[in-house]
Amino acid sequence: MLKFELFKDNGKDPAAGQDRSRLGKITTDHGSIETPIFMPVGTVGSVKGVSREDLDQCGAQIILGNTYHLYLRPGCEVIEPMGGLHKFISWDKPMLTDSGGFQFFSLAKLAKFTDEGVNFQSHIDGSRHFFSPEKAVEIQMTLGSDIMMSLDWCMGHPATEKQTVEALNKTTAWAKRGYEYWRSRGAKNNLFGIVQGGMYKEFRSRSAEQITAIDFPGFAIGGLSVGEPTDIMYEMADHTLPLLPDNKPRYIMGVGTPENLVTLVGMGCDMFDCVMPSRNARNGQLFTRTGTINIPNAKFRLDERPVDENCGCYTCQNYSRAYLRHLYKAKELLSYRLNTIHNLHYYLDLMAKMRHAIKESRFAEFKKEFFAERESRA
Repeated sequence: MLKFELFKDNGKDPAAGQDRSRLGKITTDHGSIETPIFMPVGTVGSVKGVSREDLDQCGAQIILGNTYHLYLRPGCEVIEPMGGLHKFISWDKPMLTDSGGFQFFSLAKLAKFTDEGVNFQSHIDGSRHFFSPEKAVEIQMTLGSDIMMSLDWCMGHPATEKQTVEALNKTTAWAKRGYEYWRSRGAKNNLFGIVQGGMYKEFRSRSAEQITAIDFPGFAIGGLSVGEPTDIMYEMADHTLPLLPDNKPRYIMGVGTPENLVTLVGMGCDMFDCVMPSRNARNGQLFTRTGTINIPNAKFRLDERPVDENCGCYTCQNYSRAYLRHLYKAKELLSYRLNTIHNLHYYLDLMAKMRHAIKESRFAEFKKEFFAERESRA
């Protein structure tokens, strides 16, 4: 079972002011995770463009798999006899799987929500399937992830109060059913509950009260970064995070930019995931301490510098901006790998620097310096 140790909680220190950052460690059967942490997204059992060895060099402690996509392809009938997802993809560190709730939101035209669960069509071949909260847990148990997520109903922005309450109520009912199924199976995996409630503080409070009443090993905040302005996203996170238990991991799903991560760590969040570092890498956008650069730009054609002169990643230690631009313009597959290595290293190194700053009681100073640097140009 999951163990969470909290070494520092600035939210409990009156001297910390607005800083609510936390330093901790999650221990699972596949190893430990230092928090706050960012989880690279490996949708179909692969973080796009990079190998396990690349992930190790980037400092990845845990990766995320997608239950919806893995269920459809290659399917549990392939993954289970191969010894579970860890063995299938040759990953020996912790892994988290989502429940499919966000995919049903993003593929809404193919999904129909009922009290029992979600009926949906495969985006691959049009075949029909059904996820109940019990089925979502069963699939994740078969995958063998260390951390599983409850099936939830994610609402986009904007959403009416009526729509939000309906989604909130279903999420709570499904959380209870999924939890009971999980407990009845005596699984070693750990199931997290998800707080919904849209962009309404009163509904976020209601959802947090209902979900935290269930003894999940950890809790997530869902339904953020779904089209709302950043200031509203921060407002909802700032309101909801203090409503979650102090002694369990807090996870904000699907977020976000480097600025998001630093801001939300300061609010007391422990875990993040987002496709941004890998997706943006494939689109030629690279993150640096002084901002982002678009590597296809002509100004990099003869630029001998690495992406970031202070970066220790494999890409920056070996290749120039000019070469990376050439690879991207030539549509060479190596472009995806080298760009993704850099972006993942940037994200994971940023988290390591935040952990170090929290440990040394200087997170507020780190945050100020971070934003000052990011506002300058690369």
